[in-house]
Amino acid sequence: MNSPALSPLLEPFTLKHLTLRNRIVSTAHAPNYVENGHPTDRYRLYHEEKAKGGVGLTMVGGSTNIAPDSPSVFGQLYAGDDSIVPWFQRLTDGVKQHGAAIMCQITHMGRRTAWDDGHWLPVVAPSGVRERAHRAFPKTMEQHDIDRVVDDFAAAARRCCDGGFDGIELLVHSHLLGQFLSPLTNTRDDDYGGSLENRMRLVLAVLAAVRADVGSDCVVSVRLTGDELTDGGLAASECVAVAQQLERSGAVDLFNVVAGAPYDDLGLADWVRPMGIPSAPHLGIAGTLRAAVSVPVLHAGGIADLSTAAHAVSTGLVDLVGMTRAHIADPHLVNKLQRGEETRIRACVGLGYCVDRVNQGKPSVCGQNAATGREAQFPHRVLPAERRLKVLVVGGGPGGLEAARVCALRGHEVVLCEATHQLGGQLRLACKGPTRRQIWGVADWLIAEIEHLDVTVRFDCVVDVSVIDAERPDAVIVATGGWPAPIDIPGGDYVVSSWDVLSGEARVQGEVLLCDEVGDQAGAVTADAMAHAGCQVAMATPDRTLLHDLGPTTSSVALKRLVAGGVTFMPLHELVSVAPEGNRLRATLRDVLTHTPTDRIVDHVVSEHGAVPNDEVYRSLVSRARNGGQLDHRALIDGAFPFPETHPDGDFLLVRVGDSIASRNLHAALLDARRVCHRL
Repeated sequence: MNSPALSPLLEPFTLKHLTLRNRIVSTAHAPNYVENGHPTDRYRLYHEEKAKGGVGLTMVGGSTNIAPDSPSVFGQLYAGDDSIVPWFQRLTDGVKQHGAAIMCQITHMGRRTAWDDGHWLPVVAPSGVRERAHRAFPKTMEQHDIDRVVDDFAAAARRCCDGGFDGIELLVHSHLLGQFLSPLTNTRDDDYGGSLENRMRLVLAVLAAVRADVGSDCVVSVRLTGDELTDGGLAASECVAVAQQLERSGAVDLFNVVAGAPYDDLGLADWVRPMGIPSAPHLGIAGTLRAAVSVPVLHAGGIADLSTAAHAVSTGLVDLVGMTRAHIADPHLVNKLQRGEETRIRACVGLGYCVDRVNQGKPSVCGQNAATGREAQFPHRVLPAERRLKVLVVGGGPGGLEAARVCALRGHEVVLCEATHQLGGQLRLACKGPTRRQIWGVADWLIAEIEHLDVTVRFDCVVDVSVIDAERPDAVIVATGGWPAPIDIPGGDYVVSSWDVLSGEARVQGEVLLCDEVGDQAGAVTADAMAHAGCQVAMATPDRTLLHDLGPTTSSVALKRLVAGGVTFMPLHELVSVAPEGNRLRATLRDVLTHTPTDRIVDHVVSEHGAVPNDEVYRSLVSRARNGGQLDHRALIDGAFPFPETHPDGDFLLVRVGDSIASRNLHAALLDARRVCHRL
């Protein structure tokens, strides 16, 4: 039985003529699964899974472009011509067969795109004000540009309706329509600038044209800001006035209220919030606007937990609640809630991997759910195996925990051997920095799941041949992770690893030089932890940018925290030697461009240099494995049985996952485990 406190989320809601089966929405976003601007099978299956999982409404097509001078910069759909309609029809048919409603968001990006992509047309905006995030200097729109954009919006909206959508959403916030509204971006002195009435002129014209084209049977939503929270931007009072005027037009059925100004990396992080900053901070802003209008209000902004979502609905702050990244982590969260299994929902912890990959031009994946976006290769619901096997998992980090979970769901007898007295592996280090504490939620869920599934766990168990002989497994999955990579420089023995610092094995104080060769979260977490402990930290990297491999939301939050902690930075510098200097250390750094050396006298030198595989167990077992420890890569990619029978007289199947193969990240370890085990 689900908790009564959460039941408001399961109440149906009538949106115009459309009845939603509950109050939970997956809002529009761009997972970058498009091909030629079309939503092909990967896109469709991704949204179908949420519908299978019970979501009331899924909005697709985050920032779907309507015109050729609004090119895709992060894998959006393109609704600027009729070729997309058949793809839309397949998508909407697929989602609707599972009982969810479906809408599509459309937009013109205005200045918030690139001039040197697509058809290389000039970026357009109300005024020639450059945006830092997307960096284009826009052309100031003329009347013929404005007229064309109005027609393009209406035509795209009609294509959405022809494609079977229950409704469309106009993205106003921060895109072209919002750029006309905001004093930050609209400095015009004609009929489209100056007063709020003038700045609203284009929005109202687009809304009227869209409504005329789609008729009364299509739900029309407007995504707008409730407060830009920026000096010189739209204040809450103006945003309320905008909403009230749009309501008076009679053409709006739903307001999707957000807040902030995502015009640089930190602004984007405030809008699409990773861990390390407060969650759901803008509910009050949505509630203020909700109290000022009679049109229903939807809000999404870092709402990852059901308690917050239920509070938002039950107190009347919103009518519908967006839990978009929560559905990326667990597309079946509504069904689990309905079954009273809310404790088994895989909660989004705010890793930010999904959002940041898209902003790096890569397809979105969930940092902790390897099935998301790969529905064609393996299902979210693990299917039982035809024959029960005994599986020995070596290592209790995230890769080993996921392997144990999937094998147990397959119905196998699973024994997990962990060499220490606790589970979690490197996640125990990753959560040490204050900004990334929530990452432990990944381990928490995995540990709870293997307990629920009755996996046998043996602590302080170092696996060797005698253990294998005693257990007699059918399959051995080696998830022994890695060790800190040694740093091969003169005086390298004086350098301690980030692992030593985060585990407490090495106690550092005073002035510390951290040399980050990787550019990922590990360096940021180590610097954060040391600064939080009172150290004066200087962070050097051979890369031209700090935290090179992180995307805009997670890097900006991490860097803000480090700057606040007094951390200083030396990009384009590599560590070449360390030597004693009295009771301190002389660290010699070299500029990677000019090779100019620089000496720093510090108390400690710390290195983040990745990991080398801890693969002794694997090596000792290869000769006894039926597959020689190898995998068929094509079968693995396609989601088929990946174990070739190269040595049929062997004793068991053998495979490595995660860092025991090579130094990678959390998602890679979970993906390895999932696709190896789901056919085992």
